[in-house]
Amino acid sequence: MSDFPEYDEIHVISDIHMGGDKPDFQILRETSRLANYIRWVAGQRPEGRVALILNGDVIDTLAEDIHGYVAVDEAVAILRRIMKDASFSDIWQALADFVKLQGRTLIIVIGNHDIELSFPVVQHLLITSLAGDDLAARARIEFSTTGAGYTCQVGNARVYCTHGNEVDAWNYNRYEDLAKVGRRLNAGRSLDPSEWYPNAGTRMVKEVMNDVKRRFAWIDLLKPETSAAVGTLLVLDPSQISKIGKLLSIVGEKIQGSKQVDQRLSAEGFHQPDQEIPSSITVDRLLGPNLKAGILSSALPGGRNADDMLLAAEENLNRTDAGSTAIDSTLGTPQLILDSLTGWMRGVGKDEALRRALKDWLANDKTFDITDQDDTYKQVTAVVGPAIDFIVTGHTHLERAIDMGGGRYYFNSGTWIRLLQFTEAMLKDTATFRPVYDVLIEGKMETIDRAVFDNRPFVMNQTSAVSIKAESGKVVGRLLHVMGDGTAAPVEIKKYPEK
Repeated sequence: MSDFPEYDEIHVISDIHMGGDKPDFQILRETSRLANYIRWVAGQRPEGRVALILNGDVIDTLAEDIHGYVAVDEAVAILRRIMKDASFSDIWQALADFVKLQGRTLIIVIGNHDIELSFPVVQHLLITSLAGDDLAARARIEFSTTGAGYTCQVGNARVYCTHGNEVDAWNYNRYEDLAKVGRRLNAGRSLDPSEWYPNAGTRMVKEVMNDVKRRFAWIDLLKPETSAAVGTLLVLDPSQISKIGKLLSIVGEKIQGSKQVDQRLSAEGFHQPDQEIPSSITVDRLLGPNLKAGILSSALPGGRNADDMLLAAEENLNRTDAGSTAIDSTLGTPQLILDSLTGWMRGVGKDEALRRALKDWLANDKTFDITDQDDTYKQVTAVVGPAIDFIVTGHTHLERAIDMGGGRYYFNSGTWIRLLQFTEAMLKDTATFRPVYDVLIEGKMETIDRAVFDNRPFVMNQTSAVSIKAESGKVVGRLLHVMGDGTAAPVEIKKYPEK
C-alpha cells in the first residue's frame, strides 16, 4: 500500500485563468470545451479511481478589480462572482457534477494568480459551492496550497504535480505569509494593504500590465515576467515612462524572489523586501538589444549622443544613493530613456519600434518545442528526488514532454488561455510585420481571435492536458490536445514510455 493517494489514472490541466469582469480582461476562450472535457474525464474508467488535478492558476484574481495585490476581505465575493460569471459557470457546474461521482477526486493546486485559494474561508466556499451538503462529494475535493505540490501513486509509478512558480524568482509565493492572512481571516481580522509586499510578477501585472491591457488586450497573452517586456510596454504606451521607477524596482525584485524567509507561525511579521540588494540592471536588459540598437543608430534631438545618454541612464539605474529623486526627475533615467526612444521612433515609426521590441521579448522563443528543457524544467527536476517517476508542471503556458532518462518523465500541461503564434516570418521586417501591427494596435480581443496570417489563425487552437494511466501492467503518460467541443477523446501528442 502506498503512502500517497492511489489512482488508476489522473488527468492534469493548468493555467485556466478564470477571471476578469470585462470581456477584454478574460483570456480563457474555450470555456465550453473545458466543461465538456471535465465531463469526458468523469466518464473514464467508471469502476476505477480517477483524479482531475487543476495544477495552478485555476482562477485569476489579478484580472479582478481588487484593492492592493491580494484579495483579502474581497476574496469570497470575487470567487462567487467568478463562479457565477456566465463565461465560466458551465465549468463550475461540470466540476460539481464530477465530484458527485464515486471514484472521482478533484485536486486543486495553488498557482501564483490564485493565491487566495490558500485561505480556509475560500476553500470552504469552493467545497460548499461544488458539493453542497453531500459529505461524500465534499470528501472528494482536496487542496494543495502550501507549496508542497501534490504527490500520488498511479499503478507502480509515483507522480508529483506542482504549478512551477515555486522555482520562478518573478512569481515565487511566500506561503508562510499566505498562512498568516488565513489566520487573520479566521480570527476576524483584516490585512492592511501596506503589510503585503507582492512578488515581482504580481507587481508587473497590477502596476503596469493591467493599464496597458485596457488598450491592448493581447499584451496579457504574452508571458510578461521578463525585463525585455519593458521595451514593448514603452513603445506601446510611452506614458508608462512615468512608471519607470516602479519598473526598475520590479526587475530588481526578481533577485530577491528566490529567497525564503523563515518566520515563526503567527499572524504577524509579513515579509518586506531588502532595499539594500542592488538591481544590476542594464539598458540591454531593460529595453532589449534590438530596441537599443535602433536607438543607437539614430541622431537624437539637440545633438546629444545616444550612446552617452544610455550609458548615463544605465549608471543611474544602479545608483544605491539615488533614491526617488534621481529616478523621477526630468533629468533622471526615465527622461533619458524616453528622449532616446521617442527620438528614434520619430524616424522609424511605431510599427518598426514595436517589431524590434517584440523580437527582444520573444528572443530565443521555443514555445512550440515540446522537448525544450526550459528553466522551469531544469529547476524543478533539480530538486525532485529520484523516487518520482512522473513530474507535471504548468505556469509557463508552454507544453512539454521530456524523457528524463532512467524511466522518468517530465510534462508541462500548457494552458487553456489563448496563445498567440508569432513566427520569424511575421517579425522579419517592417513590411511583413505591418498587417500584424494593424491587428495588435487595434487591441481588441475579438479582432485578434479572427486574425489569420500565412494561412494560419493568429490565436492557436491549442488547449492542453496531461494524462497518466495504468495500462496493461505499466504506467503511461501522455501530452494531449483537447479538440473541438471537448466531448471526444483528446488527441495524443506525445507518449512516454514510447513502447
